[in-house]
Amino acid sequence: MTNTDLTDFLVVSHEVKSALEASQPVVALESTIISHGMPYPQNVETALLVEDQVRANGAVPATIAILNGKLYAGLSKEQIESIGKTGLDAVKVSRRDIPFVLNNKNTIGSTTVAATMIIAALAGIRIFATGGIGGVHRGAEKTMDISADLSELGKTSVTVVCAGAKSILDIGLTREYLETQGVPVIGYQTDVWPAFYTRRTEFAVDYRLESPEDIAAVLHKKYAVGLEGGVVICVPVPQAYAMDEKEIEAVISKALKEMDARGITGKQTTPFLLEKIAEITGGNSLKTNIQLVLNNAAIASQVAKCL
Repeated sequence: MTNTDLTDFLVVSHEVKSALEASQPVVALESTIISHGMPYPQNVETALLVEDQVRANGAVPATIAILNGKLYAGLSKEQIESIGKTGLDAVKVSRRDIPFVLNNKNTIGSTTVAATMIIAALAGIRIFATGGIGGVHRGAEKTMDISADLSELGKTSVTVVCAGAKSILDIGLTREYLETQGVPVIGYQTDVWPAFYTRRTEFAVDYRLESPEDIAAVLHKKYAVGLEGGVVICVPVPQAYAMDEKEIEAVISKALKEMDARGITGKQTTPFLLEKIAEITGGNSLKTNIQLVLNNAAIASQVAKCL
């Protein structure tokens, strides 16, 4: 795509554009967490809290979405409110969906990890904070249900700071898929993959790094030698908000059985499971979700400052 074509579709907010032009740190944020990750009004409240967290740690937030036939990097409070109220009626956008949502100017498109990475890269943003990445779903040997997030990480040069892969996924296969794609997985002050609600799994990360400065130094060298593609930085949920591993696994198993009984598949899988898990845990999983996103936003901002 030429620069002329891109300006027809990409809208970078004044705040984000000014920061990028001044080489100030910017952190991309996804919008699916607003539309599909939490109920209203907690989704909007959390989105604004995450933006505040980014600013408090010295960076500029760039929440990303597709609105009115445009790719937006940096949203107003009114736009975030609109996405939050639209909720599940917003189109959940991955790579394949972008041109179709752009073509329908009346559609609100909330961006997944994959779509957020693409738009962030177009805007020149290298660091992205989210809750957990998508991955290989349980039973994928039969369904072939594998998130487009993983293949996007293999080719788009954006670093994703997350609390690992969501516990509802097959962590081991997700780990193997990223290795095949050549995506390095960094553990932030941890030797093992966290699993969203919990701090530990049985799976090792590729490299453990102790500080944002260490991470930024590695990222600089990766791109300086021309190695394209993303990086996953796994940050365990803060201990005070971590859930018991056996307890959450039992809850997930119960939610999966109900999902299968209802025949829910595809894009509706994750929203259903997150809602069902929150229901079974009496809202505790939602509290954990909010706190891990805030923590990831802080670490991402610190990495962006160093980078």
